[in-house]
Amino acid sequence: MNTDRLLFTPGPLTTSPTVKQAMQHDAGSRDPRFIAMIRDIRERLLQLGGVSQAAGYEAILLQGSGTFGVESVISSAIPTDGKILILINGVYGERMATMAGRHGLAATALRTAENQLPDLTVLDHALTQDQSITHVAAVHCETTTGILNPIEKIGALVRRHRRRFIVDAMSSFGAVPLDLTAAGMDYLISSANKCIEGVPGFSFVLARREVLSAIAGRARTLSLDLFAQWQGLEQDGQFRFTPPTHALLAFDQALRELEAEGGVTGRGRRYAANHQLLVAGMRKLGFRPYLTPETQSYIITTFHYPTDPRFRFAHFYQRLFEKGFVIYPGKLTRLDCFRIGNIGRIGEAEIQSLLTAIAETLHESGLPVPLPA
Repeated sequence: MNTDRLLFTPGPLTTSPTVKQAMQHDAGSRDPRFIAMIRDIRERLLQLGGVSQAAGYEAILLQGSGTFGVESVISSAIPTDGKILILINGVYGERMATMAGRHGLAATALRTAENQLPDLTVLDHALTQDQSITHVAAVHCETTTGILNPIEKIGALVRRHRRRFIVDAMSSFGAVPLDLTAAGMDYLISSANKCIEGVPGFSFVLARREVLSAIAGRARTLSLDLFAQWQGLEQDGQFRFTPPTHALLAFDQALRELEAEGGVTGRGRRYAANHQLLVAGMRKLGFRPYLTPETQSYIITTFHYPTDPRFRFAHFYQRLFEKGFVIYPGKLTRLDCFRIGNIGRIGEAEIQSLLTAIAETLHESGLPVPLPA
């Protein structure tokens, strides 16, 4: 009997039975079939980004979570005389700034409110005035709120100023259409356990080969050396250190299921339907979304706490957990909010079940919210 709870989070997330089943095997890191699978995964990731090796792009797999992938790029790509400008409207942009500081990099931050898109006029001015800036970094879907930043417009501006562009696409890649060339990306970072619906264990970087070739010797760590990891994969198809074999087996299956669903377009369509059903149902239950529809992604949705003083998030969370549903606490700096993810192996039936459980939980707390019909 499956006793797993449904995960309405931005990752790890609910996976399909067949993705779980793919991990019921052992694989040797030097097995020719395993090495061939890694090569195939790298090619398919490039295809998802609208690029290829023939077009001058590479896919590099790295042990560790998405944060490891982001730090690998930041600590490997910026030269000693370089400077990174980071666009920040959430926790994950702030995390990139922390990484830059930890590695002693020259950095500047352009911050906007957590419910506001970056101000491109301010970015344009900063790049014009400060010629020492060599790289710009931004988060595509900032899962602090679910806001979707205009990555193509940012990329066009960065390209016009002839700077390098780093994009954290952790919570968007695989479900939100992205073309690395059109968006002017030099580096895109994502991970296995997000929209591709694999399991945690590794991250990946898609990068222009010309840019990668220029960063040899820049890395400030051993295990996060992006250039060395790429060279290792190119030389013998192997990870430099122990690969996450079971996570890779699961990811291979997850990629097949993504393709069967209609690729990025098909998966995005399901997630968008999840989001629309969730927002409509939550509004009926008295919850207000934090973001406007114009800035909201369909990846994760943030809601204000009810104003009724009887609402206690810890109790709300625990009761839903007991009913078999896991949601996500808020990360906003000033407002009381919580988040519900729309991604993973969930659909209309699961969203409706969650809405019913939320209504029941509110009633159990004495809140005057009607049960959905």
